[in-house]
Amino acid sequence: MKNSEIFFLKSPWTWKELIKLLILVLVIVPIFIEYQLKEYLLALFQNDLYSGTMIGLIMSIIFIHGVYFIAIRPNTLSWKEVGLRKPPVNYCKKIIGWTLVLIVISIAMVVIMEILLGVGTENSKTASLQSRMTLLNFLIGFISATIISPLYEEIFYRGFIYRFLRSKFGIPISMLSSSFIFMIVHIPSFNTLPINFVSGLIFAWTYEKSSSIVPAIIIHAIFNGIAVILTALG
Repeated sequence: MKNSEIFFLKSPWTWKELIKLLILVLVIVPIFIEYQLKEYLLALFQNDLYSGTMIGLIMSIIFIHGVYFIAIRPNTLSWKEVGLRKPPVNYCKKIIGWTLVLIVISIAMVVIMEILLGVGTENSKTASLQSRMTLLNFLIGFISATIISPLYEEIFYRGFIYRFLRSKFGIPISMLSSSFIFMIVHIPSFNTLPINFVSGLIFAWTYEKSSSIVPAIIIHAIFNGIAVILTALG
């Protein structure tokens, strides 16, 4: 049996931790952070990019502390249990390969959605970045997309949720379920939901094969970084 299979064979958590963290992510954060607090910050900054970046930073703090105080600390565990560990050295080439796969698939999906549905990938944050393009705004958007989001999202959606589901239901159901949750939390950015779902599948697969979320964080960061650069150039 491979080390990765042993790692995913059993989860150190129970349904109790999963339910608590899902309530945090699917109920508390959307209502109090993404809706009420975002409205306040938008009124304060008068800028979707600034308010969105601040919301992302706050969410990263809540997600990481939620995982720590609900799943890690009470069970006397380390961050290695959510995949924050060094990936195999020979996995570097696969990181490059999966990054390219995600880029190609995403481009194809964007083209298909534009042709069939007339839907692009623009949202309030990208529109704000394009309309107020300065070096500071670019750096804010780039750091948010390449550091803040990939770190907390991979810790939570892959490191915790995928590993827990994987120990209960196996690979296919766990990949689909964790990717579906990852997709719906990106509502109301409906135009990017299919890409969110596919990227979730790729991130979960790299976690499965490496027992580390580091490859997923790297791919996630590169992909988001390219998106920000293309937005800035557009």
